[in-house]
Amino acid sequence: MNNQQLASKIWASANKMRSKIEANEYKDYILGFIFYRYLSTEIENFYRSEGWSDEDISSIEEDVDPEYTEYVRKNRGYFVGYKNLFSTWLNKGNDFGVKDVSEALSAFNRLIYPTHKKVFSGIFDTLETGLKNLGDSDTTRSSAISKLIQLIKDIPMDDNQGYDVLGYIYEYLISNFAASAGKKAGEFYTPHEVSVLMAEIVAHHLRDREKIQIYDPTSGSGSLLITIGRAVAKHNDQPDNIQYYAQEWKRNTYNLTRMNLIMRGIKPNNIITRNGDTLEHGSDWPMFEDDDKEASYEYRPMDAVVSNPPYSQEWDRPADKDSDPRYKDYGLAPKKKADYAFLLHDLYHLKPDGIMAIVLPHGVLFRPGDEAEIRKNLIEQNKIEAIIGLPADIFFGTPIATIVMVLKANRDNTDVLFIDASKYASKDGKKKKLRSSDIKRIFDAVTTRPAEIEKFARLVSLKEIRENEYDLNIPKYVDSSDAVEKWDLYASLLGGIPRTEINLLKEYWDVMPDLKSALFPDGEYVDCLTDNIADTIKNHEDIKRFQASYDSAFGDYEQYLIAQLIDGMTVLNVAKEVDILGDDLFNRLSSISLLDRYAAFQALSDCWEQTATDIEIIQTEGREVLRKIEPNMVVVKNGDDEDEIQKGWKGRIMPFELVQKTLLPEYLGKVNKLQEQLAETVSEVSVLFEETVEDDAEIFNEDGDAFDNKKVKAQLKLILKEYKKRKYTDLPDFPEGSLESHVVALTKSADEQKRLKSEIKDALNELEEKTIFTIESLTEEQIRELLRLKWIVPVVDAVKTEHTNVVTSLIDKVEALVAKYAVTLNDVESEITDSELKLSQMIGSLHGNDFDMKALESLQSLLNHNK
Repeated sequence: MNNQQLASKIWASANKMRSKIEANEYKDYILGFIFYRYLSTEIENFYRSEGWSDEDISSIEEDVDPEYTEYVRKNRGYFVGYKNLFSTWLNKGNDFGVKDVSEALSAFNRLIYPTHKKVFSGIFDTLETGLKNLGDSDTTRSSAISKLIQLIKDIPMDDNQGYDVLGYIYEYLISNFAASAGKKAGEFYTPHEVSVLMAEIVAHHLRDREKIQIYDPTSGSGSLLITIGRAVAKHNDQPDNIQYYAQEWKRNTYNLTRMNLIMRGIKPNNIITRNGDTLEHGSDWPMFEDDDKEASYEYRPMDAVVSNPPYSQEWDRPADKDSDPRYKDYGLAPKKKADYAFLLHDLYHLKPDGIMAIVLPHGVLFRPGDEAEIRKNLIEQNKIEAIIGLPADIFFGTPIATIVMVLKANRDNTDVLFIDASKYASKDGKKKKLRSSDIKRIFDAVTTRPAEIEKFARLVSLKEIRENEYDLNIPKYVDSSDAVEKWDLYASLLGGIPRTEINLLKEYWDVMPDLKSALFPDGEYVDCLTDNIADTIKNHEDIKRFQASYDSAFGDYEQYLIAQLIDGMTVLNVAKEVDILGDDLFNRLSSISLLDRYAAFQALSDCWEQTATDIEIIQTEGREVLRKIEPNMVVVKNGDDEDEIQKGWKGRIMPFELVQKTLLPEYLGKVNKLQEQLAETVSEVSVLFEETVEDDAEIFNEDGDAFDNKKVKAQLKLILKEYKKRKYTDLPDFPEGSLESHVVALTKSADEQKRLKSEIKDALNELEEKTIFTIESLTEEQIRELLRLKWIVPVVDAVKTEHTNVVTSLIDKVEALVAKYAVTLNDVESEITDSELKLSQMIGSLHGNDFDMKALESLQSLLNHNK
C-alpha cells in the first residue's frame, strides 16, 4: 500500500470511527496517536542505538532503573518505558485497552525533562481529555482505539523515509479535515503550493545568512514554517541553524504546530512556541516568557515573518494606538477586520534587513476608511515590495481569491511590483492548485522585478500609486483580461486578410521573416499564398532553422540528465536538484525564441516528481533496492469495509511493465497475442448471440405456431446438451443461419474462450515469474537502460513536445486567421438572395385552398421585395 492509499484508508477509517464527533475535532485524536507512535518509535531507536536488544528493552521501566530513566530524559527530553511503547500496545492484542493509553499519556507528561517543557508540555491534552468521546464505555473506547492503532502501525517510520512518509500522511489528513471543517479551515491549514511560493521568495532573500530566525504568529499546523525552513536550508545546508518561532491562539491547533515541528526532525532547542492571542494588547510576542514577563521582556525581531491569518476577523482594538508600538506609525485596523492588524504585527517583528510574506483577502487593497490610511502610510514609508494576486478556489473552506503581500523593513527602491497570477493554476477536483511552473513564474518575477510582463506583472511607481489615491487593487495596474476578438469591416465585407491581423503574429515573424512572405504577399488586404498551410509551414527553411536551434541547444540533453540523475543518484541533493535541472533548462532555452520556458519547466517538473521519489528510496535503502521485488498491495471493497490484499508483485523501483517491454518482449508478445485472440472470440460470440436472439422471434413449430420463450429456451438446452454429450461429432449438419447452427457456434466459441483464458493465465504466470527473476538478476548495464527509459526519456520527450507545440500553434493560428475571412458578408448576402429566388420560384408551383394561396402570395411578394 503506497502513501496515498494508506492516507486514504486512515481518512476513511476516521470518517467511520468518529461517530458523532466532528471531523475537525477528530483530527486531534487521530493525529495525536500518530504523534505518540512517532515519539515511541524514536525512543525505541534510541534504545537500540545504545546497544539494547529487543529482549533488553522489555526491562526498561521508570521504577526498574531510575538512573537510566533520568539519562534518557536528559538526552531525549522525554521518557517512554517498555509497557507504554506503541509497539507494546500492539503486542497486547485483546488485552489492550483505553486504560493503557491514559496511563501512558500521564506518564509521558510527568517525565518531560525541564529543558523540554515548552516543547512537550500539554501536547497530548486534547487526546487525553477526548478519549471519553470515542465511545460510551471503556469497552467501546478500547475497541475504537485498537482499530485506530492497527491502522497507524502500517505507517513506515524507518530512517529518513519515516519523516517523508509521515509528513505526507500528516498533511493529507490535515487537508482533508480542513476541507470538511467549513469556512474556518484556513485558520490552521495553508495549501502546500502557497506555502512553497512564500517559502521560495523568503528563502531567496535569506540565502546568504548562516543563522536564521523565522516566525509565524498564526502558525496553525506549522506547515508554512516548515516549508520555509526547508527552502532556506537548501541555500545554507545548515537546517540546525534555523530557529522556528510559532504562536497560535487555539490550544488544539497550537498542539498541531508543535507536533508537526517535532515530527519533521527539528531540534527541540530550535522550537520556540506560544499558545496565545497574537493581537492581544499589552502581550505582544515574541518579547517575553509567559511565566516571567517583566524579567524576560526583550524585543526580538526576526529574519523573516510569514503568516496566513484568519481573514477579516473581529478584534479588540487598543483604545490608544500609541500605546502599542506595532500600530502607532501606521494606524489601527477597523474593529471588524483585523487583516492589517496582523500585517502590522508581522512588520513590527522584522529585522532591518528582514522580509515578510502574508496571505490576505483582496479587500485589503482597496477598502476605504482606516485601512486606506494604513495603506497610505505603508506606501509612503516604503514597506511594500510586491503584491501577488492568487487564483480563486485554492484555499480550503473558501472560494475567495486571495493575495500574498511581500514587505521589507528597508527597501532600496520605491516602486511596487504588482502580479496578477489569477489565471495560473490547474484544476484539482473542485479546487484549483498552483503548478510548479506557476510558482516559478511568480518567483522569477518577484526576484528579478521586470518593468512589465504583459498581462502578468508590472512595476508601478510611487507617483502612479499616489495618483490612484493609494488604491492598490491589482486590475488598476495589470490588465490580465482576455483580448476581445475584433473583426475588420473591410475584410468582412469584401474579403482579404487584414495586414494588421497578420502583424499580430509578430513574435513568430520576428523569428521567421521569410515564412511570413511565403504565406502572405505584400498589401493591406491579401489572400494566403497556399492552400496547404500546414505543409508550407512545416517544410519552410525558417522552421528548419528553428528546429536546428533546438537540436543545438538540446543535442546533449539526454547525456546531461544521465550524468546528473543516473550517475549521481546516490549522492545528489534531492531538494536542490530540481533547481539545478531548472536552471540548466532555462539556460538551454535562452537561445531558442518562442518556446514557453515555463511550460517546458512544468514538463520537467512533472517527470521529476517520480524520479525524486525513486532517488530518495535508493539513497535510503541502497542500490540493491533496484533489484528488489515487493508485494503489490491493493485496497478492495468488502461490503462497507475496505480490505488490503496482495495482487501479485511489483518492483520497488523497476516497473514490471517497463521490464517486460524492454527485456522480455517475446513473453509479453505471447500474452498480448492470446488476449487479442480472446477479444476477437468475444466479439464473434456477441454477434452470434445477437443473431440468435433476432431469430428467436421467427421460429415456428410444425403446425406453424410460434414457439413461446420457454419452449425456445428448452429446445436450446436440449440441443446444447446433446451436442456436448456427443462431443461435437455425429450431429447432423444444421442449416446455415438456423437456431441449431447458432447454438453449435456459440458452444464452440464458449469452449474457445475457456481455452484461451486458461492459456492466458498460464502465460501471465510465466511472464510474472520471468519478470521477477529478471529484476532480481539485473546487470548494471540493464539497470542503467531501464532508468534511462523511466527517468530520462520522459523528460527529453516532454521538453521536445513543447518545442513541437510552437509549430503546431503557429499552424493553428494562421489557419484560423485564413478561415476567419474566407467567407465575406457579401458572399453571405449573395447566398441569401439566391436562396430567396429559388424559394420564390418554388412557391409559384404550389397549390392549395384560398387561404393557403393568399399566404403564399404574401410570402412570395416579401421575398421579391427583399430582392
